[in-house]
Amino acid sequence: MALKIYNTQTRRLEPFIPLQPGKATMYCCGVTVYDYCHLGHARSYIVWDMVRRYLQWRGYEVTYVQNFTDIDDKILHRAQQEGVSMADISERFIKAYFADIRPLNVMDADEYPRVTDNISGIQQLIQILLDKNYAYVVDGDVYFNVQAFAEYGKLSGRTQSMMKAGASGRVALRDPETIKKKHPSDFALWKSAKLGEPAWDSPWGKGRPGWHIECSAMVRALLGETIDIHGGGSDLVFPHHENEIAQSEAANGKPLAKYWLHNGMVTVNGEKMSKSLGNFTTIRELLNRPLDPMVIRLFVLQAHYRKPLDFTEEAINSAVNSWKTLKQGLLFGKKLGWKKDQKLDFTVIEKFKTAMDDDFNSPGGLAVLFELAKNLRREGNLFTHEGKTDTGVEELQQQWQTLVHLAGVLGLEAKTEANITDAKGFDEAEIIRLIQERNEARKVKDYAKSDRIREQLQQMGISLIDRPNGETSIVR
Repeated sequence: MALKIYNTQTRRLEPFIPLQPGKATMYCCGVTVYDYCHLGHARSYIVWDMVRRYLQWRGYEVTYVQNFTDIDDKILHRAQQEGVSMADISERFIKAYFADIRPLNVMDADEYPRVTDNISGIQQLIQILLDKNYAYVVDGDVYFNVQAFAEYGKLSGRTQSMMKAGASGRVALRDPETIKKKHPSDFALWKSAKLGEPAWDSPWGKGRPGWHIECSAMVRALLGETIDIHGGGSDLVFPHHENEIAQSEAANGKPLAKYWLHNGMVTVNGEKMSKSLGNFTTIRELLNRPLDPMVIRLFVLQAHYRKPLDFTEEAINSAVNSWKTLKQGLLFGKKLGWKKDQKLDFTVIEKFKTAMDDDFNSPGGLAVLFELAKNLRREGNLFTHEGKTDTGVEELQQQWQTLVHLAGVLGLEAKTEANITDAKGFDEAEIIRLIQERNEARKVKDYAKSDRIREQLQQMGISLIDRPNGETSIVR
């Protein structure tokens, strides 16, 4: 089965065929660095990390770029409030981004371009659009002429008649003088300098970039004129990604991306997450509960990436319990001193691949993982209580190694060992290990060691009864 992904632009599942065989280029819109990252950011970057990891597992060489928007009205406003520079605010929250996102096991991007480091490339792209008559200058501002680009609206499905004044997103907040525009939907590529704001020299006068042109320029500079995958939240489909397409394709005469992927939004108890509603939750707040970072990652991956994700206390508690099950399975062999030698169950791997090939269906992939984890838990309990298992040791080792391998594809790792205890507080895995060690000692007739282990277990409240048929029963 070939990997199929849902393309927002075509509104259908399509087989993934990259521009270059064996390689994949990805660009995902990064954060505007004026505040701490919230759960919506966590979802987005966990999702794209999962996509990247899966493509790599499928054998693709992935180049992943994620930008930082380090100049923006919100950054400037916060800098003015605190009496510091825009650069101070940006640097603080870029560091905060890494401090918050890395515990979630999100791999670093190959490149993290910043807008302020790409002013020259932005200006070059704007000039190309002016030369091709896709843009015009008014009083030091440069606007993209939406009516000049016949395919405008092909991503969002919006027609010109549906566009309203102010549809250019953030730009409208800074540019109420819509009378300057030829059409209400035209959006700023370059904004003339305002008193007290950072500005750069340009052929059109001092100013700074509009929001949308930034990503177009950075994609072009780092990945080329056409990339394989462009990702972002569904709230970016319009206007941001629609405008990116218009700018890039008007300038380059080529598609900006073969596949457009968008993750669903996070809601809180069914309502949109926002500061005004008081239901805004940062990654930092969740981790400080304290909450195992893998619980957050699992919570995100338990929903298909395109679906809405509702954050409730019940949902988080459920993820906590689910992670306990999965973690117990991931640590099963490690606590028994097993070494990973990559003896994998390829039947199980095919089930996982079939699920994930269907538009990165992480809930389906997780179902395969939980089947393995629950079986390992059942076999461990059986061994502890009855001194035997229904499954041979080699097969259990294979199941454990397959679980660890596939969990890694989803970025789920049990990095810190927590005791898995029974009702009396004993480490269940330690009990299993001791019983296994005693059984091995009995096989080689090392009865002194066997007796020492029996006594050790008795001190833990575990009594062993050796049966005539060679089996050992356990009494607690």
